Amino acid sequence: MHGLWRPRVLGAWRMPSTGPVILAGNHAHNVDGPMLIGTSPRPIHFLVKREAFIGPLGSFLRGIGQLPVDRSAPDRVAVTSALGVLARGGVLGIFPEGTRGHGDFAELRSGLAYFAVRSGAPVVPVAVLGSARPGRLIPALPPLRDRIDVVFGDPFLAAEPSQRRTRATLDAATERIQKHLVAHLDDARRATGRDE
Repeated sequence: MHGLWRPRVLGAWRMPSTGPVILAGNHAHNVDGPMLIGTSPRPIHFLVKREAFIGPLGSFLRGIGQLPVDRSAPDRVAVTSALGVLARGGVLGIFPEGTRGHGDFAELRSGLAYFAVRSGAPVVPVAVLGSARPGRLIPALPPLRDRIDVVFGDPFLAAEPSQRRTRATLDAATERIQKHLVAHLDDARRATGRDE
């Protein structure tokens, strides 16, 4: 990532140095996941669509600890693997919008809230800004050697540890998470002077 672009990382010190963490990032471009993996102060285990685990790329993804997930149906193996990362004190990476979009956290799926409530792990918001700019040499990529900002936010709990894991708790946690992520994205845009 540092060879292809010029990432500027802000607030990496906010990531807890030990213990389980859920890193929740916006997702506007394919390079967002690799950018976070390449700039995070701790190794990240992302849930990655099963279709990516083909051939040499699949071996590479498994080798760096990424987790395949079947997005067409509930995937118990992926859920168990993700919870295992957190139980071992690792960092689970999630794009809570579920897929690439505008990267503005406008619509969140409930998966992030489930993992946060079930594990009790703090959520660290992270904004990747500048990755969605179309490139000059390779239109599908941001311009090579261009700056991409990665801004980490303060960790927060999605729910009180004493709360029961009910549908109401998950709905409230999803709403709380969305407010935190949107606020962080606004803060990150102000801090970097970016509007995309």
